[in-house]
Amino acid sequence: MAESEKRMAGNYEITQALRIGDREVVFGVDPASDQPYFCALYQKIFEIIQYRERYEECFSSDNFVEVAEQFAEYVRQQCQKVREEWAKVTVPRTTVTTEMCLPHDYGQDIDGKVVAIKPSALRPEYRSADHQLVLVDGGSGAAANSYGTTCFCVNLYTGESVRWRRYDVLGEVKPECLPDWAERRAAEIGQRQAGQKQRRERQEQER
Repeated sequence: MAESEKRMAGNYEITQALRIGDREVVFGVDPASDQPYFCALYQKIFEIIQYRERYEECFSSDNFVEVAEQFAEYVRQQCQKVREEWAKVTVPRTTVTTEMCLPHDYGQDIDGKVVAIKPSALRPEYRSADHQLVLVDGGSGAAANSYGTTCFCVNLYTGESVRWRRYDVLGEVKPECLPDWAERRAAEIGQRQAGQKQRRERQEQER
């Protein structure tokens, strides 16, 4: 890797990194420092058109083993947080597969469709229906034969607005393979969106 491509945290070169849950655990080295070893929890925070980086619980020392142990402790803590997240999920954490979806055709419009996100587009700990199943809600990538790729979506389990690329979509979920909870949530979200659209139209007419 070229010098300009090195990942840095201050003067520390990040040599190890493991993303799990909502943080990435990083390990860095700065041979010129009197505390040459460093580890921390890292988060990239997106803000409109840019992002900022944040390092938390930074730990440095001249003792490699001490820092390596702290790195391992951060990994353990992140694993525990993920287990706690899993325990709170109230629907089956099954994985939606290709066989459960209609063939993905870029010539089809997927706006308003319930689709599954490819497992490979998600980190291993999140490859389950509660993260995969989304209702497409516009975006240049939702249209048929579009040059755009952005698809605006609503996560059916959390109700959160998310954005995916068209190439991250596994396909429209077959009706017989759509879990009951997801079918209910898709109907609720669709009704809410229709109501919001009607209110906007009325406001436009009243102006």
